[in-house]
This record gives sequence, C-alpha cells and structure tokens, in this order.
Amino acid sequence: MLQCVNTEDAPTGSTVTLPVSVRDLLPRDLPACTWSGSGTHLRHVERELARAAAGEVDYLAVCTAADLPVAIGGVDYRVSEGAGTLWQLAVLPALQSHGLGTLLVRAAEQRIRERGLHRAELAVEEGNPRARRLYERLGYVAYGREPDAWDEEGPDGSVRRHETMCVLMRKDL
Repeated sequence: MLQCVNTEDAPTGSTVTLPVSVRDLLPRDLPACTWSGSGTHLRHVERELARAAAGEVDYLAVCTAADLPVAIGGVDYRVSEGAGTLWQLAVLPALQSHGLGTLLVRAAEQRIRERGLHRAELAVEEGNPRARRLYERLGYVAYGREPDAWDEEGPDGSVRRHETMCVLMRKDL
C-alpha cells in the first residue's frame, strides 16, 4: 500500500508530498520509534511484537520512502470477541494532522477485515479530543466509558502509574 501524505504550510503556501507505505512493525524499527514513547513503552511494544509473531495481534508501521516509521499502532484480536481492537496508535508529533493517523486506522481496519471480522473497537482518553474527533470522522461511535491505566516512565527514569478514563468506540466494517 503506497500513499502520499500532503502537508501544507498556510503562511508560506508551500506543500510537501511525502510518499509512505504501511507494513508490519519489526523489532529493528524500535530504535527509530523513540518519538512514540519512553523506554518502558518501547519495551512493551517489543513484547507485543512477539504476540504478533504468534498471530494474536498485528502491529503496523506507516513508513517513509527511507523506511522510517512515522506512525505506529496495533490491532489486538484477543480483547473483544468478533472484533479487532485498535490500540497504541501514535503519529510522529511533527506530522500529526496530515493524514497519517487516517492511513494507519484504515490499514488496521483492512487487517481486521482480512481476518473475517466485521467490527473495530478502540478506547480513547477523554482528555484527547483531537484523537476522538479523528475516530468520529472515520465512523467510530462511542458506546461506553471505562477506566484504564498503564506505567509511564519519566525523564529521570522513574516509573509511575498513569490512570485515566477512556471513551469506548466501535465501528462496523
């Protein structure tokens, strides 16, 4: 799958076209994904790649022509019966709002369909309205709320528990 992502700088009127492709995230990609989270996060992603090798999840990367990941995210097939659950979706901050998140979600939905499933689900933090607007624009509908928590690593290496409330969303494929 090869797509182009266009960025436009309104004040200068310049446009940059960036060819990208979607493929499986590989362990060798992790050093290039430090923008997506801390060392703790990347160790978690590395464990998920082992689950991908076992067929329990798909973990995707949107990559530049130089094969550098600029968006990553997973689909877990064990969370909800009959659905693929999208999680850990992230886009390189400098390239957000240029279509990469949309491309990543659509590629994840295609993977779900390829497994014969007809529903995608995800959870988005209530404090992340930008992501929620993206998912709503892509056809996801809220159906509930639930708390979630995970470990976060601080700049000093300390680990703390991040607790949040998430909106549960789904889409029929």
